[in-house]
Amino acid sequence: MTNIPPAMTASANHDEDFARAEIYSLLAQLFYAPPAAELLAQLRGAADAPPDSTLAPSWSALQACARELEVSAIQAEHDALFGGVGKPDVYLFGSHYLAGFLNEKPLVRLRDDLAALGLARDPAMPETEDHIAYLCEVMRFLIIGTDAETSNLVQQRDFFSAHIRPWADDLCAAVVQQPAARFYARLAEFFRDFKNIEAQGFDMLS
Repeated sequence: MTNIPPAMTASANHDEDFARAEIYSLLAQLFYAPPAAELLAQLRGAADAPPDSTLAPSWSALQACARELEVSAIQAEHDALFGGVGKPDVYLFGSHYLAGFLNEKPLVRLRDDLAALGLARDPAMPETEDHIAYLCEVMRFLIIGTDAETSNLVQQRDFFSAHIRPWADDLCAAVVQQPAARFYARLAEFFRDFKNIEAQGFDMLS
C-alpha cells in the first residue's frame, strides 16, 4: 500500500520490534480487504500470546473467532461493515473521526508528514492515506526500515501520536457496536489493546 522500496526494509534487530511490525502488518491486511484463506490459516495457526501478556485475552478471542467462522463468513463480514455502495456501516478513515468528514484537514497534515518521511501512496491503492490499513503500514515501515533517521522510536511516537492515537478508540468502538460484527469486533478489541500498549510505551519516551 505504500511505496517502500524493498532495499529500505530489513528484519528488525530485536524480537519485540519484529513482533510489533508483524502485528501492524496483520492489522493492515485484515482491515484493508476481505482476508484471503491463506492469511486466515496463518492467524488460526499462530502462536498463543504469553499468558501474562496484556494482549493474551483479545488475541486468544480473535484466534478463536477465526477458527470458528468460515472464511467466506469473515470475508462477507468485511464487505458488510466496510464496503458496499455509498456510506459504509463503519468508516476506516481518520478524517471521518477527527473532522467529521472525509478528505479534510487531517488528511492534508498526514500527507505533509508522509512527504517528510519520503513516503507516498501506492497509485494502485484507491483509498486515501488516512485509511487505517495505510497508517498501520507506515508504522510497520517506521519499525523495520533501515534508515535510522527515518525509522526510529521518535518518528514512530510522533506519527502514532498524530495520526493513529487520536481516533483509534473511536474506530474500535464503531466496529464493536455493529450487530453484524463478530470477527471484526474481536479484531477491533485486539487493535484497541495493542494501541494502548503502544501508547504506554511511547509515553515513556516523553
